[in-house]
Amino acid sequence: MTGPARANRSSPSRHPPATARSIPGLAARQAATRLLAAVVEAKTPLDGMTDAQHGHPLYRALEDRDRGLVRAILVSALRHRNTIAAMISERLDRPLPGNAHTLSHILHVALAQMLFLDVPDSAAVDLAVEQAKADPRTQRFASLVNAVLRGAGRAKEEALPRLLASTRDAPDWFVHRMEKAYGTEATAAILAAHRIESPVDFTVKTDPASWAERFGGIVLPTGSVRIEKLDRAVSELPGYEEGAWWVQDAAAALPARLMGEVAGKWVADLCAAPGGKTAQLVLAGARVAAVEISANRLKRLAGNLARLKLDAELVTADLATYQPAEPFDAILLDAPCSSTGTVRRHPDVLWTKTEADIAKLAQVQRALLGHAVRLLKPGGTIVFSNCSLDPLEGEDLVRAFLSETPGLELDRIRPEEIAGITDFVTSEGFLRTTPAGLRMETPQLSGLDGFFAARLRKV
Repeated sequence: MTGPARANRSSPSRHPPATARSIPGLAARQAATRLLAAVVEAKTPLDGMTDAQHGHPLYRALEDRDRGLVRAILVSALRHRNTIAAMISERLDRPLPGNAHTLSHILHVALAQMLFLDVPDSAAVDLAVEQAKADPRTQRFASLVNAVLRGAGRAKEEALPRLLASTRDAPDWFVHRMEKAYGTEATAAILAAHRIESPVDFTVKTDPASWAERFGGIVLPTGSVRIEKLDRAVSELPGYEEGAWWVQDAAAALPARLMGEVAGKWVADLCAAPGGKTAQLVLAGARVAAVEISANRLKRLAGNLARLKLDAELVTADLATYQPAEPFDAILLDAPCSSTGTVRRHPDVLWTKTEADIAKLAQVQRALLGHAVRLLKPGGTIVFSNCSLDPLEGEDLVRAFLSETPGLELDRIRPEEIAGITDFVTSEGFLRTTPAGLRMETPQLSGLDGFFAARLRKV
């Protein structure tokens, strides 16, 4: 054995590193590492890179099964990023070099499989070592990769519970903002909820109990149907082709219902894509204008409405210049935001956003709300909402807007308006949900997106 080993070291050209084609599973791990780097280093959202038609080339080159594995690896690696980092740190005598980003990503990808996915340790370790050997930037660290991962595999039964208890899987800036807004105990509950894969919620046209039975799920107090996990593609579920339901988080289904009786009214859904709220308003009998600045997003909304067999007036427009033929009786503005309320489903959010992004987005929302109000009839109602947990994009924004905008008043939301929202209505009359809310029978069936909503009236 010593002869070939010496030859290998002295004559690398005679024994080149294995390629992704020659080792099953290597291409998937290389793709996962590249995409993890894009999220963490370039702040690139994960959904776009894992789109089947327009995603990252390394992702699109994979078979469907490997695509599913790559996404599972990335979600786990991002959901537990700080825990994995602590596991690596405990196995090192000194920190990794500051510029060893690729090495760090290889280790994170491997440990996501070993700690949180049903992948044999031996497979994860061997593929990570081969990946390190195949990359000139990490070749000299192949033995370190092997040692760290095998050590983690031996220690994980003891180490993982301890590290989960002692780490917080979120950037420090996010933890500090949450503790300032919600307190230490509530923040701990939110962070704990982020570690649990979110269930899947449906808004159904009629008879939630019947659909819950067909799906093997439950009916939530708010009326949404929930299942713990999908075991097939959404398009393969009963009722999909008939347009009997659509996927929509229970929290996201609340703002449209806060608009009250809208039958026969002229209602705008601003920033409307992908169309779940538009569908709710049409189903409630409103005449709806679905307004989007993006033609591509509006095209997606049109496809969703077509499947649901629902009609709305589709408008591609910038709110800053949009002028309808007549003012609206009611407006729903679900504004673009930091999306920090959706971390259970999109763990990349915490690693692609910054405090500066939150401040910038709050300014954008403030401008959109100002544009929206001018489109409203006197006496009309506007519901402002978003899926951010940060008060800068919610409570603080609305308080400041009301103080600066004459002729507008807060129409307080009442706890009795919608079944199941009592715990979500604040003393000021705002709606505020967090991932730690909606406690059900099991942690996997509990929780909902973090959402904020306020209802305003033009007087």
